[in-house]
Amino acid sequence: MDERAYYTESPTTKPMSLNCPFCRSAETYELRWMVRKKKDRLPPGADERDRARFAKSQSYMVLLDDKVACKNLRCRKRFDISGVKTMAFL
Repeated sequence: MDERAYYTESPTTKPMSLNCPFCRSAETYELRWMVRKKKDRLPPGADERDRARFAKSQSYMVLLDDKVACKNLRCRKRFDISGVKTMAFL
């Protein structure tokens, strides 16, 4: 059984304060996350191995963005998001 059958997915945005490495300005950016919440019941047609994997699974969030554009009008360069975890357990 596919692991995605254990979760319900929903996109969300969270604000994060980041510093541009080029112009050194600090701004708040809206980062996109995919929230995967564990379902309350196991999907039908699961065997013993699927039950064990479902029992160990947890709800988590995955970061979708890897770069953002600087909000400073003079800079506007794209930079990598660093120092932010790409996955977080709920």
